[in-house]
Amino acid sequence: MTVVKSVLLFVVAAVAEIGGAWLVWQGIRENRGWVWVLGGVLALGAYGFVATLQPDAAFGRVLAAYGGVFVVGSLLWAVVADGFRPDRWDVLGASVCLVGVVLIMYAPR
Repeated sequence: MTVVKSVLLFVVAAVAEIGGAWLVWQGIRENRGWVWVLGGVLALGAYGFVATLQPDAAFGRVLAAYGGVFVVGSLLWAVVADGFRPDRWDVLGASVCLVGVVLIMYAPR
């Protein structure tokens, strides 16, 4: 159950961080306004909070593993929100990152 909780928290954190950064990008780069930027800042703050809920108490481990989740989530976000089409190298790189996440977070200690 702990692994399931951890994975779900990584997904929520990814949506908050990537979504927040995307909202800031839209607000500034796409001239959608400061309301979008504010929404992004709030989402980024939520990401910081969600990360603290991980069952593992090691800040460095959680954030290092989240880096791999961020890579995969960013590519998925780009596919859904921006019509990006990853190539085989994007997919391979994301897969390597997920292997890293599993090793960092869930390998027996």
